[in-house]
Amino acid sequence: MATASTGPSPQERELLEAAGNGDQDAFSRLVEPHRRELHAHCYRMLGSVHDAEDALQETLLRAWRAIGRFEGRSSLRSWLYTIATNTCLNAIEKRPKRVLPIDYGPSVDPHSTPGEPLVESVWVEPYPDEELGIEDAFEAPDARYELLESVELAFVAALQHLPPNQRAALILREVLGFSAKEVAEALDTTVASVNSALQRARETVEAKLPDQSQQETLRSLGDAELTDLVESFMDAMVRHDVAAVVDLLAEDAAWSMPPMSTWFRGREALTAFLAEWPLSGEWRWHHVRTHANGQPAFGAYTWDEKSQAYRAFALNVLTYRGDKVVDVTSFINRREPAPERLHEARWPDEPIDPLRDIFGRFGLPDEIRP
Repeated sequence: MATASTGPSPQERELLEAAGNGDQDAFSRLVEPHRRELHAHCYRMLGSVHDAEDALQETLLRAWRAIGRFEGRSSLRSWLYTIATNTCLNAIEKRPKRVLPIDYGPSVDPHSTPGEPLVESVWVEPYPDEELGIEDAFEAPDARYELLESVELAFVAALQHLPPNQRAALILREVLGFSAKEVAEALDTTVASVNSALQRARETVEAKLPDQSQQETLRSLGDAELTDLVESFMDAMVRHDVAAVVDLLAEDAAWSMPPMSTWFRGREALTAFLAEWPLSGEWRWHHVRTHANGQPAFGAYTWDEKSQAYRAFALNVLTYRGDKVVDVTSFINRREPAPERLHEARWPDEPIDPLRDIFGRFGLPDEIRP
């Protein structure tokens, strides 16, 4: 981890001089090694891949315009993170807080319709593990959270409940391992203010997180058992075996479907929901495994008679407690194809915005032909 006292290397100084003189190729070579981590930083701050992409582009544009004024008193990485953090803080001021349905309102009667998707962009979005570029690591010795822990759905959702400056302080200090002095400089405040914000942020986040992170849970299961569990879950869904799916759920499991605000909790409610909707027999399912937010996930495709293909429907992210699924977050990709009964629940036929490209972000096809 570069500290504030670590200036640019000789190679960086050469590229900085060229970039300061208008050499865009030199600038690209300077920032490219930091692009992935900056994107992940923006995602943690904003809870949205779409917003993170916009913030990253704005960050790089600001950096390009200011590169000639970079004096090298801190590392280039610290300078880029300062720009990215403040870009995200500006973005937060202009849009609603992002949440998961469980934080948006209470669970509902499982016999009711899924309702209507909310058109405004208020939902935390799933994050492709490949964007992070690592399997499991800490960013720095002083970091409190592993990098994969820091993009878990529960952690990212908890971050969104923090005031912006507390959010920034926690991420910079406890995820990225910057010193309190560096964080104070990035946020244009004092070390005392940073430490105070950090203490309040820790209390809020820890109160919302489970006792064990997903990374700890998944390591305790091991790759082989986790593979069997996920495969069993997908297979039971394909077979429309409600009892088998419910048996794989924790007693207090929850199932949500952003951008729908509707969600259900508990085995009894989920038995009714599954039997009446996704496993009613009106859908034919096909699944493709993937990973999202450092967690097991799978793309769910449903059969479209018109096109004679399975079409992308939802990205399901699984959260485990022990060997049971405690949360299923189904990020719905599109409303069509779906049974006629679902259209009666006022689901229009057009793709959902801004999640319409969610499968593409995960390298999953939009349709699969048998």
